[in-house]
Amino acid sequence: MKNLFNFKHFKGDLFGGITAGIVALPLALAFGVSSGLGPSAGLYGAIFISFFAALFGGTNTQISGPTAPMTAVSMVVIAGILAAFDGDIEKALPSILTVFLLAGIMQIGLGLLGLGKYIKYIPYPVVSGFMTAIGVIILVTQILPAVGYYPKEDQAFVEQFKPKAEEVILKNILLDEVEEGILVLENFKETIKKAGDISAEQIATESKTLAGKDSSGVLGTIKSLPNALTNINWLELILALGTIFIIYGFKRITKAIPSTLVALFVMSGIAVGFGLDYRPIEEIPSGLPIPKLEMFTNFSLTSITPYIFTALTLALLGAIDSLLTSVVADNMTKTKHKPNKELIGQGVGNSIAALFGGIPGAGATIRTVVNINAGGKTRLSGMVAGILLLLILLALGPVASKIPAAVLAGILITVGIGVMDYKGLKAIPYMPKQEVAIMLVVLVLSSVWNLVYAVGIGLVIASLIFMKIIGDISAKRSDVKSLKEEVWDDEFGISENLQKQIFIKHIKGPLFFGTTSDFQALAKQIPKNATTVIIRMGRMPYMDQSGLYVMEEVLIDLVNEGKKVLLVNTLEQPKYMLERIDIIPDLIPKEHLFIDFKSSMIWVKENMI
Repeated sequence: MKNLFNFKHFKGDLFGGITAGIVALPLALAFGVSSGLGPSAGLYGAIFISFFAALFGGTNTQISGPTAPMTAVSMVVIAGILAAFDGDIEKALPSILTVFLLAGIMQIGLGLLGLGKYIKYIPYPVVSGFMTAIGVIILVTQILPAVGYYPKEDQAFVEQFKPKAEEVILKNILLDEVEEGILVLENFKETIKKAGDISAEQIATESKTLAGKDSSGVLGTIKSLPNALTNINWLELILALGTIFIIYGFKRITKAIPSTLVALFVMSGIAVGFGLDYRPIEEIPSGLPIPKLEMFTNFSLTSITPYIFTALTLALLGAIDSLLTSVVADNMTKTKHKPNKELIGQGVGNSIAALFGGIPGAGATIRTVVNINAGGKTRLSGMVAGILLLLILLALGPVASKIPAAVLAGILITVGIGVMDYKGLKAIPYMPKQEVAIMLVVLVLSSVWNLVYAVGIGLVIASLIFMKIIGDISAKRSDVKSLKEEVWDDEFGISENLQKQIFIKHIKGPLFFGTTSDFQALAKQIPKNATTVIIRMGRMPYMDQSGLYVMEEVLIDLVNEGKKVLLVNTLEQPKYMLERIDIIPDLIPKEHLFIDFKSSMIWVKENMI
């Protein structure tokens, strides 16, 4: 940390950190609201991730905090766990924060294992489809708050879920009795008594939970649009549209002052100053953040087990997001970041943020660029940004609680528009069809189904396509040809009589599952009069298990037909594989192994002429 307190750059770090912190403020509040945990969760995430990721990270000028991709995946985690706890945020919070903590610990593990350098191998179409889907999700899901429509507060809409709510409550009663060991059919009176104790308030609460779940996500928002358009709150819509207009319009005047911050202050000032009847964001608690120790005291492994893969996805996404920003920072500052150290720093930041109830985050490109342009040069700038946000929380928490919810919805709509990968979308007409298919699959599945599964499916499809392409390339370079069809330099000069008795197979490239079908065709192409088969393996560096078993089948068929099989220049790995299942020496004796083609031809002349 030799550059951590390099006061030679203190002025630049101070201005860079302050500027980045100011830019981060509205986004932190907006991402917190979007996640479902409230504005304070976004602010806490920004404070702790910015400070500790800078302190322990490997990119000097990186500014970290909640980002659009991390918030979108966090929304999935929060919504899923909330549904499991019947919409009770107090009961669900320990499990939610435990998943976030686990994601941070996984990031630390990725850094300690030195996996930072492998993140770059994730295919671009998967990343492109995912980023565009993030934009679609944020953009679509902010339509309802932008028009001032909240499904859980629409009494007519909520009423539709009363029958389902009663069913869910009764089902929970039966499940509780099963856990208590009560036999329902033998003691039905107890069940009836519990059912009779169900209050109208319980049914109403469960109905609101179901209504919220039904209207969440992209599909839920689209389903709710007809109700929203007939119940538009025109004041909320004007506040949202005014925010969007200022964000895009102010950039045309100057970029020296963040337009997002200007929009936040102007629209909030108008709403508060004129005493408008608007909907404010949730209240931000005053005072220092308090650790959420309930995640340890109320820890339940069963409640987080279904989200282990989701936590890993959060960790990997945060790693990709951060390291891409690190590359941007390197290009601007002509420095070189340390990827594994950066992952450790991000993991520490996310873990500590989770302990205090903050949402997870990553390296934020825009905030990092702002920091560098304002003079930030060392990790002190990221720490300054975190401290500034903490001071704002302590001094202006009650004031920030008066920000209109529609203003944050407007900010998020511009974030959604900006985060889409337009470069990838514009390239669709020119990209290979397979890559377009991958991008669209990830985009559609992420938008309307599940972000986590969509990325997994995209990676699997990309891997299969890659293997198919490599297999085709290897197959073309490993044609099954007789001696007359292809002659290598050292194969000239063989007598015509001898050429009729031998068949030479050249294997060029690895023999693996992608090339096995071509190798299986070998036996069918060998001339009937050929009594000896020479397989030249000097250009075959690798053989997998599929290739091994196919070669075994072919060799067995050749030997059973009475043909002699000679292996020439078998490299170390293929030879090891052949010896593992005793093809050498049981099927191919060691005297039929030759270090070069010349020695194999000496054997042929001695034994066949």
